[in-house]
Amino acid sequence: MDDEYAKLIRRLNPPRVVIDNLSCEDATVIQVDSVNKHGTLLQVVQVLADINLTIKKAYISSDGVWFMDVFNVTDCHGNKIRDQEVINYIRKTIESDASLLPPIRESVGVMPSEEHTSIELTGTDRPGLLSEVCAVLTDLNCNVVNAEIWTHNSRAAAVVHVTDYSAGRAINDPKRLLTIKKLLCYVLKGNCDTDRTAHTRLSPPGNTHRGRRLHQIMFDDRDYERMETVGNSRSEDKYKKPHVTVSDCPEKDYTVIVMRSKDRPKLLFDIVCTLTDMQYVVFHGMVMSTGRMEAYQEFYIRHVDGRPITSEAERQRVVQCLEAAIERRASEGLELELCTEDRVGLLSDITRIFRENGLTIRRAEISTKNGKAVDTFYVTDVTGNPVDPATVYSIQQQIGQTILRIKHNSYQSPKPGQETTTTMSFFFGNFFKRPKNRYCK
Repeated sequence: MDDEYAKLIRRLNPPRVVIDNLSCEDATVIQVDSVNKHGTLLQVVQVLADINLTIKKAYISSDGVWFMDVFNVTDCHGNKIRDQEVINYIRKTIESDASLLPPIRESVGVMPSEEHTSIELTGTDRPGLLSEVCAVLTDLNCNVVNAEIWTHNSRAAAVVHVTDYSAGRAINDPKRLLTIKKLLCYVLKGNCDTDRTAHTRLSPPGNTHRGRRLHQIMFDDRDYERMETVGNSRSEDKYKKPHVTVSDCPEKDYTVIVMRSKDRPKLLFDIVCTLTDMQYVVFHGMVMSTGRMEAYQEFYIRHVDGRPITSEAERQRVVQCLEAAIERRASEGLELELCTEDRVGLLSDITRIFRENGLTIRRAEISTKNGKAVDTFYVTDVTGNPVDPATVYSIQQQIGQTILRIKHNSYQSPKPGQETTTTMSFFFGNFFKRPKNRYCK
């Protein structure tokens, strides 16, 4: 009866989206009002992240049964959203009846697909791992159509979509699928002696959100448990660990989470995604940039059962998990972009060349569209240090300078006047002069 009543309330009060290009001089203002339920904030932020909008300002409030968000957004070039198709997509997607959206726990592998087969991988990270995985898939006549690979804390996770080379569709033969799974498991396990096991999962993609699924895979793999890395001489001044604090707000029965980290695209999505999957609800929140590409985020949360965090062990776990969520998608190293005609074995050849030249892939985004492969790789040397420019030049000579280009180097500080636009910058006047517990007045 409670579920039916909640559905009735949502139908009587559907989400409302107001998109305004007039009130703000340099951004499009998106206001979302809706009946609140667990996961509503994530669904909204996910829509904005999926179309690569930059969130410049945001205010989150969902006290009681009503949800209200205001986002100031721009496109990837820093301009207002003028494209009417994009505006219509935002409005239509967010205003869809929330009760018809896939539930939180059923968002992974619930619908079949005839287009491709989804492969989920997790195991111990090591140099050349992606190259070995791609070589196996090529030998099995699998064509990688898109993929995303993350590495964090000596662990690696990937969601890979493949098709049968000859048929151009999903692979349905059970024996062949079993062979793919078996051989990939051998590659993932390698010669590493560890109590953590490697996993290969074949599942229909359905409504799986790839970024969210990668967070879930790495969370299940406990990548948030920090391990000492051997042979990594990465300079500490080039990589700043995020700072997360968890404290109490007893006057309003909230738990307050404050985070400081390097700013980057999709940071808000990664944080909200992790809190949602850990069964926490954000009641109030704000994000801002303190300058020099540093992001400041503050959230007032409770568990889904209405309780704040009460134990020190739970506080420490939340800190660890949020630090991991911030770090997983960090664009560490040299960003290389590959753009060329797609073919079977292309990814295997490219990753082999990287491996032979001593490069380690920290993160990768693979996509194909209209016969073109557009791949992005974040690479360092095997010790985690910057790549020698001579090595990059040598690789470009092998692949082609117009095919592989340097897009960004995170180890180089921008010159004065050339700083990158922040992705989150919320300024509430003299915000840092507010009382200690702003919502507890």
